[in-house]
Amino acid sequence: MPVAIITGASKGLGRALAVALARRGWDLVLDARTARVLEGAAGEARAYGTRVVALAGDVTDAAHREELVTAAAGLGALGLVVSNASALGAEPLVRLEALPLDGLRTALETNVVAALGLVQRALPLLRAGMAGTVIMVSSDAAAEAYGTWGGYGASKAALDQLAAVLAVEEPELRVWAVDPGDMGTDLYTAAVPDDPDPRPAPESVVPGFLRLLEQRPPSGRYTVAALRDVTV
Repeated sequence: MPVAIITGASKGLGRALAVALARRGWDLVLDARTARVLEGAAGEARAYGTRVVALAGDVTDAAHREELVTAAAGLGALGLVVSNASALGAEPLVRLEALPLDGLRTALETNVVAALGLVQRALPLLRAGMAGTVIMVSSDAAAEAYGTWGGYGASKAALDQLAAVLAVEEPELRVWAVDPGDMGTDLYTAAVPDDPDPRPAPESVVPGFLRLLEQRPPSGRYTVAALRDVTV
């Protein structure tokens, strides 16, 4: 069975994607910081008969990233790395004039540096497979200017560029930066705790990710909203 690493997999999009892949026969290595919640996600995925390794830790820790890739190698052929773990930089979000610089550093370290570090370590395994794929979970804040979203948006814009260059340097792989759109997640609640408008469940955007994996369009940036138009 193909093997996927998913970071930030205990809740939200990461958990929803993990369960969807498990349902389709993928073996999984799942990461998140909180062991108890992560194990709940792993148990949900294991219900479909797949092998799941749940490793609690921080993706900014190089030793933890090494552990994730080693676990994937132990399961079989690594076919997919999903960099989903994210940090906002400030909770709730604030204007740039008030953004703590340490918070910005945290967002960049988690959203960009750790994502690259994981890919660097996983590249030999991805190259060895028949359909090596990298998904960087992006945001509309990477492409649009929204007040208070500056630090987070800047980190996701950097992630988009990282994905674009990686695609040029690794033409045999598929490298996609994917903007899932609005979702009702703990991250969004932390960002905008007073927003009264309901947001779609993370499960509602998973079909877009699955369509990418099924159709394997060229490397690039995609929005889940536009994936209905994706062709091979």
